[in-house]
Amino acid sequence: MSINITSYNAICNLGNDIETIYRKSLQGCIWDFCYLDGYIKNNWIYAGKINANLPEIKDKDYNLRCNGIILKTIKKLEDNIENIICEYGEKNTAIVAATTNSGVEEFEKTHNPKHYELANPSEFLHKYLNLKGFYTTVSTACSSGIKAFSLARDLLNNNAAECVIVVCVDTLAKVPLYGFNSLEVLSNKPSLPFGKNRTGMNIGEACSIFIIEKNVKNTVEIMGIGESSDIYHSTTPDPDAKEAVNAITQALEEAKIKPSEVDYINAHATGTIANDIMEAKAINSVFGENIPVSSTKPMTGHCLGAAAGIETALCCMLLDNFNGKLYPHIYDGEYDETLPKIRLVQKNEIFKQCEICVCNSFGFGGTNAILVLGKHNEE
Repeated sequence: MSINITSYNAICNLGNDIETIYRKSLQGCIWDFCYLDGYIKNNWIYAGKINANLPEIKDKDYNLRCNGIILKTIKKLEDNIENIICEYGEKNTAIVAATTNSGVEEFEKTHNPKHYELANPSEFLHKYLNLKGFYTTVSTACSSGIKAFSLARDLLNNNAAECVIVVCVDTLAKVPLYGFNSLEVLSNKPSLPFGKNRTGMNIGEACSIFIIEKNVKNTVEIMGIGESSDIYHSTTPDPDAKEAVNAITQALEEAKIKPSEVDYINAHATGTIANDIMEAKAINSVFGENIPVSSTKPMTGHCLGAAAGIETALCCMLLDNFNGKLYPHIYDGEYDETLPKIRLVQKNEIFKQCEICVCNSFGFGGTNAILVLGKHNEE
C-alpha cells in the first residue's frame, strides 16, 4: 500500500499559490521580505509576511488570521476536496493540522480562550467542511508539519480514515518573536544558512494544504518518515546530531532506499549557529558531500509550525514539474569552514533527475522529523 499526496496548495510571502512560490523559489527570490514594527517593542523585525486579501470569518470564535489564510489557501482545492468527501464520506475524511501559534496574537486583544487553543485551525476547518470524522492539531515546535504527515499516514494505515487533509499554518505573532529575540537568534538582516557570517533566522508566515489518499498512481508518495528526540536541551539541538542521524536513517529504511538514491535534500537550515552545526553534521554523516542540498528559508522565512509544510509543497512541485533545476541555496557565498562539507545547490546549476526528495525538520525540545518523498507511478 502506498500513501500519496494527491493534490496540494500553499501560500506564503512569495505568493498566493504554490505555482508562484515554486517559480520564485527556483529563481532564488529573496526580495519578498519587509521590515515590520509593532511586534517587538522599540525594534523592527525583518520578516516574510503574506500579502493577500483574506476572506471574512463571521464566527468570532474562529475569526483568526490563520483561519483566513487557510480559506485563502483551500480555495484552489475546493473541487478536489468536494470530490474526496463525496467518494470517502464525511465520517471517513480526517483533518490533521500543524501549528505553533494558532490565534495567540488575537487573544491579546479579544481575551477569547478559543483563540489561543492550538486545536482552533483543525476545528475551524472541520466545521467549515461539515465533516463528521476525526480531527486534531499537532504542535511539536518546528517539526509540526512532518509530524502531521506522520499522523495522517498512521490514520490511513490503520483504516481510521480513508482520506486525510493535512493543514500546516502559522502567522506572525509577538510570542514566538519575543522568544526568538530573547534567545538572540532573530536576525534583522537576510539569513545566511551554513554561512560563515550567519546571524540568525528570519520569521515568515505560511499555509499549505495537502490531500492524502491511499494507492493513487501518478502522484507524490510519502515513502518514509523518521522521528526521534535528542533529550539534550529545551532550545538547542545536540551538536553531535546523533538523533538527527537516527531520524534520517529511519526515514531512508522505511523508504527502502540508500542515501545515494536521494536526488535532493531540503534542509531545515535556519541560519542559526546551533542548528546549522547540527544539521551539516547530520547530512554529512549520512549522505557525505554528494547529494544536492539547499534551504528555502532565505526566500520564505522560517514559518515555524508551517515550515515543513511549505517546504514539503516545494518538494512536491520539484517531483511533479522537474525541469533540470533545483532550488538554489541563497547565502553570501562564504561557507562556514568549521562545518562538515555538504553540497549546496548553486544558481543555474542543471541536474539530470529529481525523483526522490528528503525534507528535514528540527524543532525545540530536540524533536527531529524527516520526510522522504518520491514520484509514485505504479498501480
